[in-house]
Amino acid sequence: MTSSMDQVLQARLDQRQIDNLYRRRHLLQSAQNSIVQVDGKTCVAFCSNDYLGLASHPAVIDSMRRGVETYGVGSGASHLVYGHSQEHHALEEELAALTGRPRALLFSTGYMANLGAIRALVDKGDHVYQDRLNHASLLDGGLASNASCQRYRHADVGDLTRRLGKAEHGRKLVVTDGVFSMDGDLAPLPALARACAEQGGWLMVDDAHGFGVLGKNGGGLTEHYGLDVTDVPVLMGTLGKAFGTFGAFVAGSDALIETLIQYARTYIYTTALPPSVAAATRISLKILRRETWRREKLLSLIERFRTGIDELGLELLNSPTPIQPVMLHDDALCYRVGEGLRARGFLVGAIRSPTIPVGSARLRITLCAEHTDDQVDALVEAIGKTVAEVGKIHSE
Repeated sequence: MTSSMDQVLQARLDQRQIDNLYRRRHLLQSAQNSIVQVDGKTCVAFCSNDYLGLASHPAVIDSMRRGVETYGVGSGASHLVYGHSQEHHALEEELAALTGRPRALLFSTGYMANLGAIRALVDKGDHVYQDRLNHASLLDGGLASNASCQRYRHADVGDLTRRLGKAEHGRKLVVTDGVFSMDGDLAPLPALARACAEQGGWLMVDDAHGFGVLGKNGGGLTEHYGLDVTDVPVLMGTLGKAFGTFGAFVAGSDALIETLIQYARTYIYTTALPPSVAAATRISLKILRRETWRREKLLSLIERFRTGIDELGLELLNSPTPIQPVMLHDDALCYRVGEGLRARGFLVGAIRSPTIPVGSARLRITLCAEHTDDQVDALVEAIGKTVAEVGKIHSE
């Protein structure tokens, strides 16, 4: 039986390699930073979501160390048994303040937050409307909810409005990324909020890539647009990106948070985050709000990178965020360019199907406040040389 199963699985794996879609892990041998050791090689990392450079900040590290000394390594239980520490509770209150919402609730991961929130809010007979480019966790949450699921055209409020108008009964939950993780563009939140208000929908926003980066105080896309809890009643964020730590949260009204505590299975039936992680995140949140130069530096690097890629004549998507996709379209070409850049000492994401649609392969460049102008210039030069070299071989 095992031999037969392995043969079937191996054939599928072999085909994925033939299709240039095989995913491989690289061994990180240093702390998270702009310069890292990977597979024994020193590289400049342009693929991390540590946008503000807080993952290795001395104050954040010290807070986590002190948290371990105080609370131990693990939380010991779920939040509803006895794993909910004072560090968790204080962080939730501080995240609520950051988002301008009455309350916030911690989850162990962003995937669990999205899955749990959607399943807690809708059920059979209800409706979920998703942007076509939403993150997999949002799509899986909709599919797991038993509600009727539809995907509207990317950022197309007109298409969404037509679909909302056809629903005659049940709850209507509209779900969107805030910053789209593969394209780097922004969801049209003001228009989406108006459509939901007019059609009786509830708007849920996954702002994993917006928190810390967007808004005067790092409050994300809702702060950027000046939207409150009435406009966006369900707001999700992750802590493993601009915060530099780990975990996720959902922010909203008292009724929303109590509903999640009672009904979100991914909150109820899992071990709470280590208290030391919550303690570290509280410090990163303070730094995130106080050191506005980090966001200003990011904006400067984004402009510098986009100017350089434009001068090379390569295609860039319209992204104002640290996520900068350089379009190559061909999966095999993208993979080889990614490997070529790694050989030159640059780590970038070479994103191919099935993560994105066939024909939209791209280098997913992510910028960090710790990067220097010289590093960005060197990356641009390396991309130009590698694309020219690999492209010539690929076309032969």
